[in-house]
Amino acid sequence: MPNLRYALCRAALLLGCVCAVAGPLRAEGPAVAQVAVSEPSGPVLLTLMGHVDGKSEATSMAFDQAMLAALPQKTITTTTIWTDGPQEFTGVPLAALLNAAHMQGKMLEATAANDYAVEIPVEEWPDNGPIIAYARNGKPMTIRDKGPLWIVYPYDADPAYRSEVIYARSIWQLDRIEVQP
Repeated sequence: MPNLRYALCRAALLLGCVCAVAGPLRAEGPAVAQVAVSEPSGPVLLTLMGHVDGKSEATSMAFDQAMLAALPQKTITTTTIWTDGPQEFTGVPLAALLNAAHMQGKMLEATAANDYAVEIPVEEWPDNGPIIAYARNGKPMTIRDKGPLWIVYPYDADPAYRSEVIYARSIWQLDRIEVQP
């Protein structure tokens, strides 16, 4: 049922609303309700799911490019194991995204368009931590270029960011994040 719930919520988001999942789907009524937040005007790049300020039902929020660009920004210049030479990545710090959405949790489950998923614990969200990059070297990233969204760490800033665990968490073609309590 979670995949059906996600598909229904995503369909509602694509129609221009942001929804809340009120629990398991039941025959007696829909599990999707609208929440009053700004609507994406462009294609949805990221769906963020989780609990807002202690509410019991999970909320789902959709972000397009303009909405992500309106959040606090950070630019990281770093090398990666997937690219040649230093690269400049611009995006939203994970902590800033969650603060803007009023979501709290101890774990993120980040999922790519191909359903590859990783867990990122809360201690990985500091100011000097990862960003959700939407631009590389000043240009939007395409799907072919690991975009449109890629979780990027400042790999050169700290040896702890150059490990197999962190490389596995550097998920590209990111399209959804679930904040877990």
